[in-house]
Order: sequence, then structure tokens, then C-alpha cells
Amino acid sequence: MSGATWRPEELEELEREALGEVEEAHDLAGLDEAERLWLGRKSRLSQQLKGLPLLAAEDRPDAGRLLNASRSRLETAFGTRRAALEAQVEEAGLATFDPSVPGPSSSAGSFHPVTLVRRELEAVFRSMGFTVAEGPEVETARRNFDALNIPADHPARDVWDTFWCDGDLVLRTHTSPVQIRVMESQAPPIYAVAPGRCFRNETVDASHDHTFHQMEGLVVDRGINASHMVGTLHAFLEAAFRRKVEVRLRPGYFPFVEPGFELDICCLLCEGGGCPVCKRSGWVELVPCGMVHPEVLSGCGIDAQEFTGFAFGLGLSRLAMMRYRIEDIRHLMAARLPFLEQFTA
Repeated sequence: MSGATWRPEELEELEREALGEVEEAHDLAGLDEAERLWLGRKSRLSQQLKGLPLLAAEDRPDAGRLLNASRSRLETAFGTRRAALEAQVEEAGLATFDPSVPGPSSSAGSFHPVTLVRRELEAVFRSMGFTVAEGPEVETARRNFDALNIPADHPARDVWDTFWCDGDLVLRTHTSPVQIRVMESQAPPIYAVAPGRCFRNETVDASHDHTFHQMEGLVVDRGINASHMVGTLHAFLEAAFRRKVEVRLRPGYFPFVEPGFELDICCLLCEGGGCPVCKRSGWVELVPCGMVHPEVLSGCGIDAQEFTGFAFGLGLSRLAMMRYRIEDIRHLMAARLPFLEQFTA
């Protein structure tokens, strides 16, 4: 195309040159370069298409038809040549492939010990008729404290214990807020556990960390009493540890239960002899528990005169330590491969 004059012979010459380069391309890189040259935005063919408005009105229909037909033929030629070159590459690869050579090795991963324990416990509780509930790790202060009968002046709200976020939000200090969410969203009977990660501004040592894992448990039904709680927890612990375990129940105070208890387990690391994990006492505080406080039930819209229940909190991190005889809780969050590679599902 020259000025406003349409010359079909220029298009024919352009197409012959392009087809010649298609045939001469011996590899995919050369073909890509030729395709950019003849079909790219700055190619001679594209320039001719852009120049259509400059032609006389009577020449534009024929010119447009011929230019588009030429472009279509070139695209087909490039596609056919590309398929042939790709087939050659694949055939060459198969010719050099030796099926007797071992493939690249890859190391199989493993689950974190806390994940292993969590999955085991979820299976145990499901077999006992419980469902598994979840909740957010960033929680409102109302669900984390107020709804659990923990007023603003309670020590659990001390800035040294709780990580406060903007406004009325906190990093949950326990999984108990899920208990509130469950009671707010469904009517009794309720049999649920809620595993998850919790956060407290703890002084880190062999048995304490700022990030740890818990499992909250909740039962609300007619006629529930403390004997149901003890029987459930004892049966669960023996199923979890796959052995007979010795437990003891001590009085304990928790604002959201009344009465409250501490269920301890004889330390499985030292068999009661005393070690750093059990603080040389022979016992590990494992399951804080108690009967759900009537104020908590009423605050969630449940009739405390008709329904009773119990709640408990399991330290998944401590259970993992007992289960796998891990002497220091800091190993669990250290992300050290030599430690993690010891565990298999």
C-alpha cells in the first residue's frame, strides 16, 4: 500500500515472503520470531490494515477482504508449522528417554504433631456423638470475655495476658468463644468440640508459649451433671493415649463454670516421678472443666432451668507433648525440620 493507492500485488508478494519464512523456520524460537515479524502489531500486514481508511471508498471493500483472507492464511500456516515442530520436539524427547533411569527423588512430608493429635481427638469425639465447630482467631471482647462471665476487671483481661487489636477485638486467649458462638446459633441438645489456635502474652519456657493450641468441649442437654463430665473426659483420655491413665479432679475457679474443676493426668513422661513438664509434681494440669454457669446459658438464650451442661478445655499442645514425649513446648512452634521429620501420619 502506497499513499491512498491500493496495490494487490504488494499483498501477494508480502504473503509469499511470509510463507517462505514459515517453511524455513527449523525450531520454535525461529517460528515465534517470524510470527512476530509478519503478524505482530508493527508488521507490514498490520500497517496495511491500519491504512484502509486512507484508501478510496471504492477500493476499501476489496482491500479489506483480501487483507483479512491473507492474514487468515498466514495464521493457518504458522499454526500448522508450529504443530509439526512441537511434534518433532516431543519425538526427540521420547527417543532420549530411558525408562530404567530413576526419577527425581522427593522427600515425603509429614503432619505436625499437634495436627496429628487434633485429628485423632476429633475422631474420638465424633465417635462419641460430638460435632466439630470452628471460630475466628481474632474475636470480639464480648465473646472472649463478657459472654463467658468475665467482667472488665478480671485478671484475664490484663494487658500482660491478652493481645489486644484495634477497637474491641483481641487475639482469642482460649477457644471458649466458640462455645458462645455455638450456643447463640443452635438450640440444645449441644455436643460439640472446637479445636484451634490461641494466643497469650506468656513468658516462654518449657511448658508455656505465646501461641498454643486448645480444644474446647461443650455439652448442653437436659439432666447433665458432673458425673457425665468425669466419665466423658476419662473415656476420652484413655482413647486418646491408647492406654489406661490415672486422673484426679481438683476444685478450680473459672468464671464461666460453676462448680469448676481441674482434671489432672499423671505425667506420662516421668510416670509420676517428676520432670520439667509436670514441674516435678508428677501431675499435669490437662483439662480445666466444670458445669456451665447458668448466667452463660441465659446470656446465650438458653433456659438454665430446663438445661444444664458442662464445658472443658484441652491443651492440644500439651497433649501432643505427652503423646510423643516432647520435653519442651518450644519445639512445636520452632519450625525445625529435624524435629518435624520425626512424625508421620
